[in-house]
Amino acid sequence: MIKINNICLGYAKKVLFNNINLLITEKSRTGLVGDNGTGKTTLLRAILGDVILDSGTITISGKYRSIGYLPQDLVELESINIIDYLEKKSGILKIKQSIENYMEKLSTCVPSTEKYDNILKRYETAVELFNMKDGYSFEANTKKILSGLGFKDEDFFKNCSEFSGGWKMRIFLAGLLLSKPDILLLDEPTNHLDTESMEWVEHYLKDYYGTIIAISHDRVFLDKIVTQIIELANGKITTYKGNYSFYLKEKSRRIEAFKKQMKLQDSEIKRIQTFIDRFRYKASKAKQVQSRIKMLEKLDLVELDKGMKRVNIKFPECKRSGYEVLTVKNISKTYGDLVVFDEINFSVHRGDRIAFVGVNGAGKSTLARLLSKIEKPTSGEVKYGINVKSASFSQESSNNLNYYKTIWEELNSITTKSTELEIRGLLGAFLFSGEDIHKKIGILSGGEKSRLALLKILLQDSNFLILDEPTNHLDIKTKEIFQNALLNYTGTVVIVSHDRYFLDNLVNRIIEIKDKTFCEYHGNYSYFIEKRAKKEAMNNVNAVCEVTTDKTNKKAPGFKTKEQKRQEAEKRNQLYRLKKDLSKKLELTEEKINELENIREKYEILLCSCNIMNNPTNLKTLGKDIKLTTSKLEKLYSEWDRLLIVLAEIDNEKKRNLIST
Repeated sequence: MIKINNICLGYAKKVLFNNINLLITEKSRTGLVGDNGTGKTTLLRAILGDVILDSGTITISGKYRSIGYLPQDLVELESINIIDYLEKKSGILKIKQSIENYMEKLSTCVPSTEKYDNILKRYETAVELFNMKDGYSFEANTKKILSGLGFKDEDFFKNCSEFSGGWKMRIFLAGLLLSKPDILLLDEPTNHLDTESMEWVEHYLKDYYGTIIAISHDRVFLDKIVTQIIELANGKITTYKGNYSFYLKEKSRRIEAFKKQMKLQDSEIKRIQTFIDRFRYKASKAKQVQSRIKMLEKLDLVELDKGMKRVNIKFPECKRSGYEVLTVKNISKTYGDLVVFDEINFSVHRGDRIAFVGVNGAGKSTLARLLSKIEKPTSGEVKYGINVKSASFSQESSNNLNYYKTIWEELNSITTKSTELEIRGLLGAFLFSGEDIHKKIGILSGGEKSRLALLKILLQDSNFLILDEPTNHLDIKTKEIFQNALLNYTGTVVIVSHDRYFLDNLVNRIIEIKDKTFCEYHGNYSYFIEKRAKKEAMNNVNAVCEVTTDKTNKKAPGFKTKEQKRQEAEKRNQLYRLKKDLSKKLELTEEKINELENIREKYEILLCSCNIMNNPTNLKTLGKDIKLTTSKLEKLYSEWDRLLIVLAEIDNEKKRNLIST
């Protein structure tokens, strides 16, 4: 349990925490939300113990409560291979070394002496801890987690220094998950993940045994993982018992209640003030007037939080382009021996809102640069249509800003149809307010520069936007404002983004880049996920059955030729035989698992016997036997899971009536 008691913290004139009280129970799932700069990251670091508070306390109950923290900023890792790094990061290496050290000491001690017994107790504690940390299945678990985070088999033994910053963050996250801390503090955990890895992390965290506190600008992540939302605003916190969608509805309800309360209070103040003004100078009413004046002075005024106000932004009206906005003809892109994609063809039409999706490294950003004509294709052609005027944004766009100008000077240097009032409104929506607009661009943070570069795109006269990860440095409110602006944009949009909610409510076409080719889906992101899942399930069943369907014979619905009936009968027979063989394999696998589990149980009983404890050589041999048995069991468990999945797919195939009966 984490108890936050009357904590206060301020920097200069800004108050981050003003007598905050909060209780976070064990195994709870908490989402921490609020505008940028309200102190969310600072609160996580205060729980971690890295921030000195002005006053108040944070206590964590229970013995030996371990805390794991994923920072938002990029991390640097040791120059060693991934497996070695993760073994060290998770604490497994330290436990292994202590076990080996105790075994060596035991071999040099005289049995049944006080020194021997003390070392033996430490050894038993280390072995117990090793078991608790799943030490015997560490390598299998490590590979499973790395695969879930998008690493390939050939990456497992590469040096950490070979990877980019985003991939280093994934390695760091893998180490955090393997160390299994009691309390998991996550600051923007989805920032460096593609959508497939996000979905894997969400699935993993659902079954996590410890307490989770997460800061995230990803609405889907918060909806899937958290069960309560803590909002940090104006130095205070408000708790909402539900996920992010519940928080939005409940907050909206509370705002309406506040407005009604304000209206009633304003009416009451007006009524009292009218009485005071009317009878102020009448001696017979002096006592009543004074009473009402005191009432006004004591009145606790209801005020709407600044954060509750809604801001809207819009793009300047753009000139209408031709129907065919862009045509891609047979484009290929290679970097040396690396083929990114090969002979791709597609078109973009006026009014389209298209998202490019795929795992990191698939080529989404490369394609965005080709469409923007920042890069040229190795072969093929990217052709713009009539009256197309493009504007593009990428993570490198901030490099094109003039670092010697102020924010206001930079925005005033571009030609735009927007008025000064509209520009100021945009600045506020993108978290540049007050004196901030007179800051030199050179002193801004990376996120602030990125937001400013995106803001310049909004002001440009364009009818075709190419956006590569535009929401990376936007909080949830600003993302919603930007999303609404894009929905009302009269031009065409092509976007690369990992934000699933943002895409779901914006795009009407999805192009998945996978294995150097494209696959197109006409619908939003949810439609794409559904169709892709069905497609993968079909591919899995077809791969198992090794059956190809004849698509050339297209007769009227319900009509079947003799050949079709023969093929269907053959397919049913194949499935029947396959299911029978797999069921038999499943039984044999279960028998082997039971056998090995019994053997391991006997080994563990032997491990506690005096004969083994007093004989270091036998102790070491038995330890190796247990490790070998556990390794065999891990392989059998994986095989058992695989067989169950395949059998389920065969049953699903029948249920979906994909095979005639």
